[in-house]
Amino acid sequence: MQWINDEATALLAAERDRVPVASLTERWPGLSLDDAYRVQAAAVARRIAGGARVIGHKAGVTSRAMQEQMGVAEPDSGVLLDYMLLPSGSSLARGALMQPRVEAEIAFRLGRDLAGPDIDLEAAQRAVAGVCLALEVIDTRFTSWRITVADSIADNASCARVVTGPVIPLDPDLDLAAESLVVSVDGRAVATGEGRAVLGDPFRALVWLVHRLARFDAGLKAGELALAGAVHASLPLDVASTLRAHSPHLPPLELLVV
Repeated sequence: MQWINDEATALLAAERDRVPVASLTERWPGLSLDDAYRVQAAAVARRIAGGARVIGHKAGVTSRAMQEQMGVAEPDSGVLLDYMLLPSGSSLARGALMQPRVEAEIAFRLGRDLAGPDIDLEAAQRAVAGVCLALEVIDTRFTSWRITVADSIADNASCARVVTGPVIPLDPDLDLAAESLVVSVDGRAVATGEGRAVLGDPFRALVWLVHRLARFDAGLKAGELALAGAVHASLPLDVASTLRAHSPHLPPLELLVV
């Protein structure tokens, strides 16, 4: 459908020019989630054609805190591309984004392919080779954050950048649901949340993500990264600040915002 390609083009132009556009649901009331994912796929395909490479997928709005903050009632998912990924200690130019916010998450590194509508918790756990902390920088290409879940989906689940800490092998005895993540800005703790905030267990968020991808005959591949979603409400990303995320059992990470 031509309108899907047109909307994908508009989102890419908004990102390139840093000039926000009105939300899709303002122009297309009743926009279905399937059509929103089609807009996302069209925009991602354009980025890939321009040289970007898929490195994983994200589950978003998986915690009650984020659902309440965004005014939505269900998760969404997006595609992670290579230019989004930053290692711990990186600098990020605030001016390169429009309305950025940041959130701490647990991320998985896949050791084997994971796909299909029948994947359960045990299969998801067996497929994970490593785990790490992540700071996801979300941004919206729309005029404000007053958006629906369909808008977020079309906008690649609002993903802009992902900062990852060192990946460590998954310890089967590590209770990621009980892992407490803390975010600090310039040395002051500003947010915290446990892994269980995302659908009760980060692995449940991984299962949800695989089931969602299966609806479009897709899945996760060995070596890819999967984000489980924020464990707390997102925070504004301010210039000239140093962000740090840490937890009891996962290596910490830092991001300098300039």
